[in-house]
Amino acid sequence: MSDTPLIGVLALQGDVREHLIALASADALARPVRRPEELAEVDGLVIPGGESTTMSKLAVLFGMMEPLRERVRAGMPVYGTCAGMILLAEKILDPRSGQETVGGIDMIVRRNAFGRQNESFEAAVEVGGVEGGPVDGVFIRAPWVESVGAGTEVIAEHGGHIVAVRQKNALATSFHPELTGDHRVHALFVDMVRAVN
Repeated sequence: MSDTPLIGVLALQGDVREHLIALASADALARPVRRPEELAEVDGLVIPGGESTTMSKLAVLFGMMEPLRERVRAGMPVYGTCAGMILLAEKILDPRSGQETVGGIDMIVRRNAFGRQNESFEAAVEVGGVEGGPVDGVFIRAPWVESVGAGTEVIAEHGGHIVAVRQKNALATSFHPELTGDHRVHALFVDMVRAVN
């Protein structure tokens, strides 16, 4: 592989376009991924924000849930934002009926923990592994992490709650860095993909 990894953005629902732009700005080739054969071609994957229950159901409907679990278990680098964080959790507090997760990060998350849509906010967040000062985090019906297992590293907190974690090749943030024009978190993920491939 060249220094330009091919990174997919799971394009079942959510803010796909913004992630494609952020990844391209971080020197990756980026493409939408909807089918198992497209997933098989990428070096890493972003699971975007959106509605986690809908994404879970669509992943099952499109035959993507098992291939996603297999690739993540096999060590494919993966980055989840907001709903993507929920999908990467091993356990969800108060899950919706029929909601499944991909797993990959030993954590328990609480859905919509920061409040409803009209309680969305922006905040400066210091993220471990990201240099150059805090990143501007956009929190939209965001989850937080209630607890993590021994192998999961907490890399950011806000208001006393865990909002970013990393476990081996998996990264997750409660907030949306793709909405700010600051692509340093995406650059961190692109470096994680390069390190594996």
